[in-house]
This record gives sequence, structure tokens and C-alpha cells, in this order.
Amino acid sequence: MDFSHYAPLWGEALLTALAVLVVLLGSLMKDSGKLMGYLSAAGIVAALAIVANTLTIAKPAIFFFDTVSVDALSQFFKAVFLIVSLLVVIASLSKYTGKGADVYYALLLFATVGMMVVASSVDLVTLFVGFELASLSTYALAAFDKSKKNLEAAMKYFIFGSVSSAFMLFGFSLLYGMTGSTKLADIAAASLADFGPATLVALLFVIAGFAFKMALVPFHMWAPDTYEGAPALVSAMLAAGSKKMGFAAAFRVLLIGLIALRMEWYLAFAILAAVTMTLGNLAACWQDNVRRILAYSSIAQAGYIAIGFVVVGAAYGAAPVTAFNGLAVPAAQLGIAGALLLILGHALMKTGAFIGTAQVASMVSASSEKDPDDISNYAGLAQRAPITAFCMLIFMFALAGIPPTAGYIGKFVLFSSAIYSGLLWLAVIAILNSALSLVYYLRIISYMYLKEPAGPKVSEPKGYVVALVLTLIAVVWIGVFPQSFVDWALQAAAVLLPQ
Repeated sequence: MDFSHYAPLWGEALLTALAVLVVLLGSLMKDSGKLMGYLSAAGIVAALAIVANTLTIAKPAIFFFDTVSVDALSQFFKAVFLIVSLLVVIASLSKYTGKGADVYYALLLFATVGMMVVASSVDLVTLFVGFELASLSTYALAAFDKSKKNLEAAMKYFIFGSVSSAFMLFGFSLLYGMTGSTKLADIAAASLADFGPATLVALLFVIAGFAFKMALVPFHMWAPDTYEGAPALVSAMLAAGSKKMGFAAAFRVLLIGLIALRMEWYLAFAILAAVTMTLGNLAACWQDNVRRILAYSSIAQAGYIAIGFVVVGAAYGAAPVTAFNGLAVPAAQLGIAGALLLILGHALMKTGAFIGTAQVASMVSASSEKDPDDISNYAGLAQRAPITAFCMLIFMFALAGIPPTAGYIGKFVLFSSAIYSGLLWLAVIAILNSALSLVYYLRIISYMYLKEPAGPKVSEPKGYVVALVLTLIAVVWIGVFPQSFVDWALQAAAVLLPQ
């Protein structure tokens, strides 16, 4: 049998086999934690190379009875997931090297595979299977350190995640009942509007399910407690990877399967986006726990990304607009591209920020009763851990959208698309919220650089430093040389629009 046809899916196959191998080797070898970490990192690099080989695939490759599509959009999200996983694994080499490390790395690999399956799914069943594979793995990871705080965070995450899956699955079942198919192309071809109230009920449950996954207000309640209570490196995976999986699925289902109902979900996302970014930023201003600050910041960023859905609803089918470098592109495509750029930038920035919090937490004595994530621990960090402090400085500026960083490029393209689409009011709200976010980002920076050190200088673990520096380079690189990334995002966005 010739398996060369399945070459675009070898990345998923490799990581699945590697996850099983890690568990088997871990059960046979003692003190194999570090080896499992290096093995996982090597496997992710290999999978990333496979994805990079088809990063700008011209024609979608369809597999497994039209349920999986390898195209520019799927490869974009797979690259994001793999990069986040690689950074988390590198940082984990400084922490998870002892007993149970094999299970930790296997769960990370399984979670990554689930996210990659979601990125390629063009069928509701395949989509749900990918969601559950990633979710079940991250539920276990959230409780991995087995502290009281970890277990509480994992339980909340599990409960809210299960509810969101139930909502989403009920919406999917209604769509199947109305159309007789689970394939997005068949759902898009059906006359859903003819089903009246049933269509609106299905849409409501689908949006609610996705809103939980993306942490949009008022479905955001799980995020601050989970991000604070889970191990810091797992929080990086959740905020930068798992949540982006929700956007990948929502793009597929809403912009392909349910595009005919765009006027129904367009207003819903406009309200969700405005409320989410505002509440997220306001809540972050009142926090003293840095991980809770980053959690509410992540909620606000989800509000910005949701603007992409609003732009599509407002400008779908409209004439192209002349945008960057005189290039004429549809405003809807520009909106999706802006959302994708912000997803890429936010994944990097938030991964780096949470790795920074892991480094600070490791500096606080385990016997101390003080909260390791309290902002007071960041006092004088520039003197105690200069590399970590400098990287955190850049990540804070990037999250606020200060040039030249990935955060600025993503927001610039996305907010511009809103203006081109006639959504000036939404763009103004987003810009004002970005300005508001400087309040809590500058507060963290002031503690790191203007306060007296909270303790002596410490050595910075190599795993954390390597991951932080690599993330810093990527964040600045995208900001300084954005054109190739803009082109990449535009090509990925074209998959969701009529050809």
C-alpha cells in the first residue's frame, strides 16, 4: 500500500506514535524525564518541518472521506500549535525531568495532536474528536503538579469544558438533523434559513460552545482561575494553544458551514467582541496576581480577535479595498488575516509571558507562604533575573500593541479591516482598550525596573532562558519584517472565502 498520498498528515502520525513511545519508554526506564523531553522536542521539530513543507499549499488535499482538509489555513494553525508546544517543552526541560515526566510530555504531545486535528477538520464529528483529545489531555495537565490549587483549577476547567462541549455538541446535532450531514460543505449548501427557530437554536448553542473555548464574555469564568491555578507552563499551553484551537474551529464552522447565517451571528460577535475586550482589560487593572492579570489580558485579546468574525459579517462579498502596499484585497479577507496575525502574535507573546511567570515562581521559596505569582515578587526583577525581565518587558509592550512587535502588526491589520468595513465604532473601542491595557502592563514593568529587588540575584534555568529568547526573537522578527507574515495570513484567510 502506498502511503505517500498521506504525506501532509505525517506530522500528526509522528506525534501520535511518539506520545505512545514516550509512555512505553517511561514505564521501562528510570529517571528518563530529561530524555523524554528531548525526544518530544525533536519530534515536534520534525512535525514542524513536515508542516512547513506544505505551509503555502496551493490546492487543498482532502482525506478520509472528505472529513480532513490540509490547506493553507490548517497549516497556519498547525504551525502555531507546534511552535507553542515546542517552546513549552523547551521550558519544561528546566522543571519536568523527574518521576512522571514521561506522562507530562505524552499529554503535551496528545494535546498538540488534538489541536492539529481540529485545524484540519471539515466535518463536525472529526472536529469534536479533535476537541476532546486536546481537552482531555489539558484537563490532566492542569492538575499535573497535584497541589490543592492545581486540583481546584483542573476541576473548574473540566466542569466548564464539559459544559461547553455539551453545548457545542447539541448545536452540532441540530445542524445534522436539519441537513442530514456532518460535513461543513453540505451544511453550507443546505437552506438552513428554512428551518426557522430550530436554526437559531442551533446557532445559539454552537456560538455558546465556541465562546466557552475562546473565553469570550460571559463564557470566560473558567479562564482566570484555571490560568492561575494550573502549572505556569500548562497555562501557557492553554492560553496560547488550546484557546486558539477554539478560533480555528469557529473559523471553519461559522465562515464555511454557517456563512449563509452571517447576519444572525454577525451582531452577536460584535457585542461579544466589544464587551469581552472591555471587561477583560478593566478586570486586569484591579489584579495583583500576575497570572490573573495575564488571564484577563488573554480574555481581552480574544475580544480583539473576535473582530475578525464581525468584519466578515459586515463586509462579506463587498468590493476589494486597497490596503497595504497598494494590494487590493476584500475587506473580509483582510479581517480574517488580521485575526490570524493576532492569533500568531498572541500565541508567542502569551507563551513567553507565562514562561516568565514560571521563572519568577521558581525563584520564590517553596516553603514560603507568599503567593509566587504576586506582583510584589517581580520587584527588581531586572537585577535579580535580567534576561527574564527584559523578555517580559518586550512581551508586555507587544501585548499592548507597541511597535515594532507582532502584537502591533496583528492589531494594525485587524483594526484597519474594521475601519475599511465601516465598523469605525468597533475599531475605536478596540483602540481605546489597547490604550487601557497599558495601565496593567506598565505596572508590571514598573515593578521589574523601578522597585527595589525582592531578593538576591538568582541563576536563570537554561530551559526557561532558551524558550524566552527564542520567543522574543520571533515576536520582534514579525514586527520588524511583517510583509511575509501578512502575505501568509492573507493566503490562509483566502481558504475561508469563495474562490
